[in-house]
Amino acid sequence: MRFTGMLSARVVPAILLFAGLLPSIVFASDATDVPPVKTVSTVDLERYEGLWYEIAKIPNRFQKQCVRGTTAEYILREDGRVTVVNQCIKEDGKSDKAEGIAKIEDPASNAKLKVSFVSFLGWRPFWGDYWVIGLDDDYQWAIVGTPDRKYGWVLARTPELDAETMEAIFSVIERNGYQRSAFEMSPP
Repeated sequence: MRFTGMLSARVVPAILLFAGLLPSIVFASDATDVPPVKTVSTVDLERYEGLWYEIAKIPNRFQKQCVRGTTAEYILREDGRVTVVNQCIKEDGKSDKAEGIAKIEDPASNAKLKVSFVSFLGWRPFWGDYWVIGLDDDYQWAIVGTPDRKYGWVLARTPELDAETMEAIFSVIERNGYQRSAFEMSPP
């Protein structure tokens, strides 16, 4: 997820979003036997479309102003891309919002996308990975990650999930080589 704010403080992180170039707080295993991150076999973009609530995330610089109420909305476009609208509530109670575009990188599965939140006169020079690595059969929760494990989010259709569901989600996260301790819960 990415949010806007002061130009100088947020342009560079936005450019590098999902590109894996920002230092991050990821505690993924350093072992060489960690399996590669694996996406789900398929994503039905029409079912994935809509509003998602952030349940947990790996802390990152471009969301540090967000104190609660973080959401992502995905809107299918006629050109086959997806409009991404990320929003959160800051400490002062004001909303912080960013709009980007996602494009499908793996049309066979729709599980690997590239996202850009930076546009210069319509030109988008920077695209970052957005991989769906976990997805509920009924599209009630999703896990988004990157192949380098620097970023990760747990999203849901509701602002909170029960403990049993979270345990299933963390099982998927750990199977993908992430450490559960890298994630922090997001306030609704």
